[in-house]
Amino acid sequence: MTPDSLLALHEAGYAAVMARLGPGRLLDVGCGEGSQTAGLAASERPVVGVDYAVDALVQASGHLSSRGVHLVAGDGAVLAFATGSFDWVCSSHVVEHFAEPGGHVAELARVLRPGGTCFVVTPNATADFENPFHRHLFGPEDLGDALGSHFTDVWVGGLEGSDEVKADFAGRRAKAARLLRLDVLDLRHRVPRSWYVGAYTTLLPLAYRLLDRHDRNDGNGGRRFGPEDFFVADHVDDTTPVLFAVARRPRRGTSTPTHCGHEAG
Repeated sequence: MTPDSLLALHEAGYAAVMARLGPGRLLDVGCGEGSQTAGLAASERPVVGVDYAVDALVQASGHLSSRGVHLVAGDGAVLAFATGSFDWVCSSHVVEHFAEPGGHVAELARVLRPGGTCFVVTPNATADFENPFHRHLFGPEDLGDALGSHFTDVWVGGLEGSDEVKADFAGRRAKAARLLRLDVLDLRHRVPRSWYVGAYTTLLPLAYRLLDRHDRNDGNGGRRFGPEDFFVADHVDDTTPVLFAVARRPRRGTSTPTHCGHEAG
């Protein structure tokens, strides 16, 4: 029941990563069921996918094993790989799930080779939907600072959407805000977090059905939005849905981080 615009947003992040890859070994952290991981694999680019959810990896193994993708169950804050194991690392919609994201960022840098490149895709704090699984949201400067602690060359831009996509997101936020106003006592933030997570997980599919009955497709069974409705931009404002960061040359010593004014190639 995930809306087309959100599916397309995740696909667009991977497409932006794919467009910037060269040969070398790649790690996809938080690969989930691997729907996008498969596209990163190529004859000159062996891929390893890692995820905390074993059931997701079981689903992924059904279609990724034939693509030569190796799957590993593990924690994104304690990656079970030797230092300098990969030329490329992708962390798409993962870092926001850590209450203390510094450990995850440090691990992304550690497993990269000295000349390696890391891609981080995460919601823009000012444009995100309320989600109890999102423990730490970033603005562009915050993300740049977090990456700059572990990389010597950092660029942070945005994954922008077309006017139609941004209107869709704005409409969804407005609908969600109306529903949340029913919680007049703010109980969701007063009860134990596990209760909030449980209620959110149970009610979200129902909310999608109620809010998206006429928005799911174009009326002919096709999707309204696709990854082509998004593009990487240098400028980020409060409506930019997602941050897209490129971090190069992991820091092994005490070198000073450099925040680039243009995208790292």
